[in-house]
Amino acid sequence: MTADPAVALMDRLRDGPGAQLLSGLPPYEESGALALMSRLRAQGHDADLVSAALTQARLRARARPRLGALADELLLTQDGLEQATRPAVAARRARMVAGTGVEHVLDLGCGLGLDARALAEAGLAVTAVDSDPVVAAAARANLAPFDRARVVVADAADVTVGPGDAAFLDPARRTPGRADVAGRTRRVHRLADLSPPFGTVLDVAARARATVAKLSPVFPRAQIPADVCAEWVGLDGDVLECALWWGLDSTGRHAVVGHDAGPEVTWHELGELPHDEPLTRADELGPWLAEPDRTVLAAGLTGSVAALVRGREVSAGAGYVTAPAPVDLPFARWYAVREVLPLQARTVRAWLRERPHGAVTIKKRGVQVDPDAFRTELRLPRKARGGVEAVLVLTTVAGAPTVLMVDRHDP
Repeated sequence: MTADPAVALMDRLRDGPGAQLLSGLPPYEESGALALMSRLRAQGHDADLVSAALTQARLRARARPRLGALADELLLTQDGLEQATRPAVAARRARMVAGTGVEHVLDLGCGLGLDARALAEAGLAVTAVDSDPVVAAAARANLAPFDRARVVVADAADVTVGPGDAAFLDPARRTPGRADVAGRTRRVHRLADLSPPFGTVLDVAARARATVAKLSPVFPRAQIPADVCAEWVGLDGDVLECALWWGLDSTGRHAVVGHDAGPEVTWHELGELPHDEPLTRADELGPWLAEPDRTVLAAGLTGSVAALVRGREVSAGAGYVTAPAPVDLPFARWYAVREVLPLQARTVRAWLRERPHGAVTIKKRGVQVDPDAFRTELRLPRKARGGVEAVLVLTTVAGAPTVLMVDRHDP
């Protein structure tokens, strides 16, 4: 049987002359790619290998903001890169899997193998499974440094999961087929359209000792199974994923917020806490406003922030918390409330005209207002008249559309 040409190219890039060609390429620049391709072909390099190597160089350049220096060690695909886990997130998850006491993990739908690498680095034996032979070839190259990691081409639903195994699943959220101009294929949103589908995830979780499934950060909270720990994970303001865990001691919803401010990412966790109901009257608004991290909002844990600061949500679902005083939290920003105005451009415009201010920043949560259109209605002068930044928070307070004029607070 003739080998798949795409698989053969991946294998050629993994070692031998293909690997040497790839490692010797200059930093990728789109403007010079055609000229470089012509020059390499003129030097006698195989045309298909040159094209494959330049594709890898382009993908590595795109991967560096997400994967850092690790990108230059990997073989990539466009869809695999779109779904690739950031190294710090994969490392944290691998430590948690190792903490369950298992020795062997099945990575069912391993993609490029980045999570499998992290699991192997955590000292676990890993069987990485993918149904796409080309993707599996890339994963095999990426896992080559790890003796206890192997790659199998198979469907996740056909793999035997033992009661002593842990399982990791990262279902593909894109459909194979026609791609856009950037090479990305269509994203799917229904759980039944995942590959493997969510039903397979539940079947694996029923058999394995511990299971974790990496899902979209917009995973519907109403569909979280009972007795599961659901983690929404974010890093430096970006919400990255929702991870469902079976086999942990904890359950319920959690927000995990990471800050990359040094050699290692610092993680902070927030769980479900009892809290007071949102405001029912506008005059109950306190002098301080907390803006929870987007990961906290995705997890639906604004009320937990309110509990920590002895405050209340300004309105149900608004995503802001009012409090009597600021409390230093790693997953919230603070603002001092200067004025409370109705959400009317005319009223806000008059308020701004009476007070010198610099740039005007508009923030919005919980109201159906276009911030750009609202800015246009304010008829702001082309040049700021000086003064400090004016921050406008468009939201609801006790259910009423409101503009909060606030000042940033930097403790």
